[in-house]
Amino acid sequence: MAKSRSKIKIAINGGTAEHLVVSHDQWMSARKKLLAKEKKFTRQRDAVTKLRRELPWEKMEKRYVFDGPEGKESLAGLFGKYNQLLVYHYMFAPEWKQGCAHCAFWAEHYDAMRVFLAARDTAFVVISRAPMAKIRPFQRRMGWKFEWVSSGQNDFNYDLMVSFPPEQYENGHILYNYAEQKIEVTSDREGASAFYKHKGTVYHTYSTYARGIDLLNSTYNWLDLTAKGRDEGTTGQSWVKFHDRY
Repeated sequence: MAKSRSKIKIAINGGTAEHLVVSHDQWMSARKKLLAKEKKFTRQRDAVTKLRRELPWEKMEKRYVFDGPEGKESLAGLFGKYNQLLVYHYMFAPEWKQGCAHCAFWAEHYDAMRVFLAARDTAFVVISRAPMAKIRPFQRRMGWKFEWVSSGQNDFNYDLMVSFPPEQYENGHILYNYAEQKIEVTSDREGASAFYKHKGTVYHTYSTYARGIDLLNSTYNWLDLTAKGRDEGTTGQSWVKFHDRY
C-alpha cells in the first residue's frame, strides 16, 4: 500500500494544532510504538502503586469528632463495618456560600463507585470545614448521595494539610503537598487520604494533593484518550462549572 500523508488543523488550547492523516499501515505502526511506551508506563505505575501500599503508617493520636447528617461521628466511626476508609478533602470553608466547583467536578464520580469500594472492604466519605447547615443544602442541590461530614469543629483539615491556620500566612507561604507553597487566595485546598482501622485504632496510610488527584477524575482520564485531550491550555479549569450551570 502506497504511503500517503495529509494534515488536518483543529482548534485546541486556544490555538490550533496539526494532525497527520496517514494510511492504515502507517497508523498501526505509530500506534504500536506508542503501545510499547504505554505498557512501560503501566508497569511503572504498578511499581509505584506497590510502593504506596508499602508505605509505613502513622497512628492517628487525636480523637477527631465530626458533625454528620445523623449527629456527632468519630473518625473510627466513619469506617462503619469496614477496615479501610477513603476521604476526599472537599474545598468548602465555613464562610463560603457553596462548595468549590472544581471539587464538584471530582465529586460527580463518587456515588457510582461506593458499592464497589464496599465490596473491597472500603468506606468512603467527603470531609469539609463548612458546617452541615451549608453542606446539606448544597449536597441536595447537586443530587449527591455519598456521606459528607463537617470537620469545622476539629483540627482534622489542618492536620491533613488541606486547610491552613492564620499563622502560616505571616510569611506569605503555606505548607501544602509536603512542601512550602506561595500563599494562595483560598484557605482550603483539595486532596485525598486513606486510613486503616485495626482493633479500633485508626492509622493514616496515604494522602495526595494537587495533581496527585488527577487519576481520581474519570472524566479527565477519558478526555486524555481524545485528540484534543483536556483542551485547557493556559486557562486551566476555568471551563468547569457545577453540572446545573451548563
